[in-house]
Amino acid sequence: MKRAFVAGLAVLASALIPSLCLAEGGPLKIGVLTDMSGTFATIVGENSAEAARMAVEDFGGTVAGRKIEVTVGDHQNKPDVAATIARRWFDTEKVDAIVDVPVSSIALAVQAVAREKKKVVLFSSGLTDRLSNEDCAPYSVQWMLDTNVLARGTVKSILQGGGDTWFFLTADYAFGESMEKISRDLIVGNGGKFVGSVRNPLNTPDMSSFLLQAQASKAKIIGVANVGQDFRNIVVGAADFGLIAGGQKLASLIVYDSDIISLGLDKAQGLYVTTAFYWDLDPAKREFSERFFKRRGVMPNMIQASIYSSISHYLKAIKATGTADPDKVLPQMRATPVNDMFATNGKLRPDGLMEHDTYLMEVKSPAESKSKFDIMKLVRRIPADVGYAPLSSSKCPSLAK
Repeated sequence: MKRAFVAGLAVLASALIPSLCLAEGGPLKIGVLTDMSGTFATIVGENSAEAARMAVEDFGGTVAGRKIEVTVGDHQNKPDVAATIARRWFDTEKVDAIVDVPVSSIALAVQAVAREKKKVVLFSSGLTDRLSNEDCAPYSVQWMLDTNVLARGTVKSILQGGGDTWFFLTADYAFGESMEKISRDLIVGNGGKFVGSVRNPLNTPDMSSFLLQAQASKAKIIGVANVGQDFRNIVVGAADFGLIAGGQKLASLIVYDSDIISLGLDKAQGLYVTTAFYWDLDPAKREFSERFFKRRGVMPNMIQASIYSSISHYLKAIKATGTADPDKVLPQMRATPVNDMFATNGKLRPDGLMEHDTYLMEVKSPAESKSKFDIMKLVRRIPADVGYAPLSSSKCPSLAK
């Protein structure tokens, strides 16, 4: 009887062991959580998914003996939908890491789930500085940049070039107010003059009254703390009202290549832009971008380049440690400098920011452009220690421990 019982246990064990090994050695899954059908779909969407696939293919398709799979989810620009997808991916579909995650409110919702589940999230298009400050999480990384970097890089670089008087056209909601405050403090703190600001409601079709106030301010630089269609309306109006012809310059705190292309260089020329990546800056960026172009018919923006870079670095850490365990992978990622077509000597900080150089660009005139995607020229490189606030100023609670 005892022998039969032991034999039965052996049979049961032999049946269970293969299934356990299969679970541990199953595919490594990367989830691209993005906007596939809404307002930001042309900026992220399928282009972000393709950047993830490229990173996996270039790595060879396997890591630590596991096949790598990419899955894509549409969060519909709704935090509750995004959180539900993230929870299902982590709990049921065994997704190991989530990437992209546009829109700040959605990024914060996903970060909360990842913190609870102790899972990796590599943010590229979630830009709120709360992700690496008061809402930081031990397994989350902001790879591209955040709102603080956008403001610091833009303001300090333009001040360096003589743009010392500023007036702001600010979106009347949290994003705009935050960007204006950060910028105002930097302008005044670095010897410039903040002339004033005016706030426009979201989705304002007629920007004429706001633009006239900016023009009357005589400020050298008109800071634009707006995104989307409001940003485009401001740029078109500035050209129509003669602000640029009159010697004033627009400085946008967040803009993507597709915004400039849709506006046209005749309207957007002279606009200052801070970016983490531009396709034509050096041979490595061009090589990656031309390969991306063959697949998608467009040049990658800084989000796609960031997604490719973050996944590549994540997979290298898994290869080095032999495991996808976040408690082993994240320290390896922090210990290894980021050197690829996106960043040179990038550094993953303990507050979750990946610190790297950024670039102040100026939109070309139509006469300077040689092709549809030849839209910007370099004004100056912004070193990481200039663009990023020091770690000592971070409000990330875990740093205090």
